[in-house]
Amino acid sequence: MQMRPALLLPEILVFIGGLVVLLGGSFLPRQRQWIARAVAAVALLGATVAAAVAMTGPEQSAFSGTFAVDVATGAARIIAALTTLLVLGVASGELAGSPRESDTYALLLFATTGVMVLAGTTDLLVLVAGFLLVSIPLYGIIGLTGGRAGAEAAMKTYLMGALSGILLMLGVTVLYAVAGGTDYALLRDVLPGAPAAAVGVGVLGVLAGLLFKAGGVPLHFWVPDATQGTGGTAATFLTTVPKIGALVAVYRFVATISEGDGSWLVVAGVLATTSMVVGNLAAYWQTDPRRLLGWSTVAQVGFLLVPVAAAGRSDLALPSFLFYLAAYALANVAAFAVTAALPHHRELSDYRGLARSRPGLALALLVALLGLVGTPPLAVFVGKLTTATAAWDGGHGWLALVVMLNSVLSLFYYLRWFAPAFARPTDNGASFPRPGGAATWPAATAGVAATASLGLGILAGFLWAALEGPLLF
Repeated sequence: MQMRPALLLPEILVFIGGLVVLLGGSFLPRQRQWIARAVAAVALLGATVAAAVAMTGPEQSAFSGTFAVDVATGAARIIAALTTLLVLGVASGELAGSPRESDTYALLLFATTGVMVLAGTTDLLVLVAGFLLVSIPLYGIIGLTGGRAGAEAAMKTYLMGALSGILLMLGVTVLYAVAGGTDYALLRDVLPGAPAAAVGVGVLGVLAGLLFKAGGVPLHFWVPDATQGTGGTAATFLTTVPKIGALVAVYRFVATISEGDGSWLVVAGVLATTSMVVGNLAAYWQTDPRRLLGWSTVAQVGFLLVPVAAAGRSDLALPSFLFYLAAYALANVAAFAVTAALPHHRELSDYRGLARSRPGLALALLVALLGLVGTPPLAVFVGKLTTATAAWDGGHGWLALVVMLNSVLSLFYYLRWFAPAFARPTDNGASFPRPGGAATWPAATAGVAATASLGLGILAGFLWAALEGPLLF
């Protein structure tokens, strides 16, 4: 049996880091919990280096072909690890000295491990294991960092997660019964000749479970409630990192079942359109910035599903998808970090005059929101342009048009946020805390993420070659 556990070194480093933080944090006094944060950061940096080294080698598989180490897995590992590192920056201001600080760091690492497993799995049973490894810590993260509102948000997330988990395992069971196995190579060969109704039930069940984790339609209802009710650390993490693994798993799964049958690519296009439209329309009426961003992430899942509809039909599909994932992660973290730096500003109108009082924070917010819209030269612009091109090459010209229309639509509700931020403050307007104190880390994280978003957009041509490569089944 070909196990090759060394190929899972990034996952092992992050998981062991979580164990060390969990156990070691129990013996650290509250004022020295920063040590646990430092250990978590070292584990994430180590995983990033290991993943980058693995990407320089050939595509390989581990554990009897149930886990692929290819360009998609490598990119997802790096994006997930670095994004979680940025989330630690948000947590450094919000959670420093809290009773559950080290516990939260450990849960972040465990959930990130599950994200990496989801991204690389090529077997339905491993997919279920990765799903659970992401889900269970995520419930704890939401509940620990949000007080009473966080407890309610965690319960809603748990109930939706239980439903989606049932649907996922139902889909896996049906596909196992039809194909006689769970590895993707077998599914690719057997499913085209299997009963269409059974295959449809199984595939839709698996997609429903993964779309819950990604926060996309139809199991998206928990996202705005969770982002509004929990703390800034949890909101930043849950709207960014789990999407990475879930959407890579969606891409890999759809690419597998669509060989010789393009109907599932059309389903992916329909899901992309629905998520874009629902998320954008719902976000337009929000007044709470975190809830607005929650609906925005639903829409962004739709944009990220666009290249899935071109999987196997366009050479641009995979690199554009991975690049968009990285670009979205940076812009989304920057936006949420701004809200974490101003935790008591829970209405869009509260941001009036931000540019005059905190120009650096206002600039980071502007870059983040324009980045989410897809404005050049920011990275999301490159992502949207290339994913729309991939959809066009894949024979879905209508989907490219949907991307453009929804990008214009999203501009209006983002304007409702950064317009007051750059407006002249009123005499009785909201006051903004001076730089320093607990808000220093989130503000710095917002600046770093916004700068990285700009840099990634400018250097897109140099980084593109690293994202080109086949999927390994």
